[in-house]
Amino acid sequence: MIQDTLIKKWLNGTLTDEEMRAFQKSDGYPAYKKLVEDASHFKASHFNTVPDFESFRENFSKSQRKQPTIGRTTWILRIASVFILGLVAYYFLLFQAPVRIETQIGQKVSIELPDASLVHLNTSSEIRYSKKDWDKNRTLDLKGEAFFDVTKGAFFDVQTSVGTVTVVGTEFNVKQRDSTFEVACYEGIVRVISGSYTQELKIGDRLRIAGDSLVLGTVMTEKPQWTNNTSFFNQIPYIEVIEELQRQYAVEITLIKVPTNAIFTGGFVHDNLDNALMSIAEPLDLRYEINTNGQVIITKREN
Repeated sequence: MIQDTLIKKWLNGTLTDEEMRAFQKSDGYPAYKKLVEDASHFKASHFNTVPDFESFRENFSKSQRKQPTIGRTTWILRIASVFILGLVAYYFLLFQAPVRIETQIGQKVSIELPDASLVHLNTSSEIRYSKKDWDKNRTLDLKGEAFFDVTKGAFFDVQTSVGTVTVVGTEFNVKQRDSTFEVACYEGIVRVISGSYTQELKIGDRLRIAGDSLVLGTVMTEKPQWTNNTSFFNQIPYIEVIEELQRQYAVEITLIKVPTNAIFTGGFVHDNLDNALMSIAEPLDLRYEINTNGQVIITKREN
């Protein structure tokens, strides 16, 4: 058809001047032009570009068979309306989406919150919060471990799957790995809520919940050791030490005849794998080796 030929040549940019003048006078031209302009301005990577003529015609033919009473111009205007509504919905969801920051194995990052508080995120950890609604909804979701340096007068809740920590202008560390939940207060006061249990921690206090056990203790440093690239453990099951070393070094560790529930006190550095393995092996009279595949094997020494 003549109209289809003009549309095809228009999409391909091959209309002569005379054909272009004739096409611009057609009833459907304003709608065709508006739709293509809107499509060309949108740059979202998961949206397709303006379709070629065959797809363009096929879609129109299908719509005409399903809706015989609707004219070509009316139908394309409806398509354009749906397209624009989709753009509006996309941008609305984009700007409403929460901020999500995740660290990979062996990676640490520092983030500034909207109130100028700082979050130092340990390896294999994640935080989520709404930047747009921060003044109304001061809630931050945490998976993993983070050290918070909260601006004086600022306040917010740190939520984990095990418990919630409420803070006002303080420094504290939160760790949530599987069912283990630890909170250490380095400055000010924090309130910890886990289920029906509530505990207020002051400077130097530490709380640890692991399964059904709850232990209150103290911290001896000014800030968590991991922020200085050293992991330290105080009477912690050995398996948790192994898991943390795997996160920091991106290595796979196999234990042979090693009691995973043995209690360990000590630490390891984050910048030298051999030194780290020696630090966690020798205190328990264990030996380690790194095979050709980079896998670490820790075994009990034979007498």
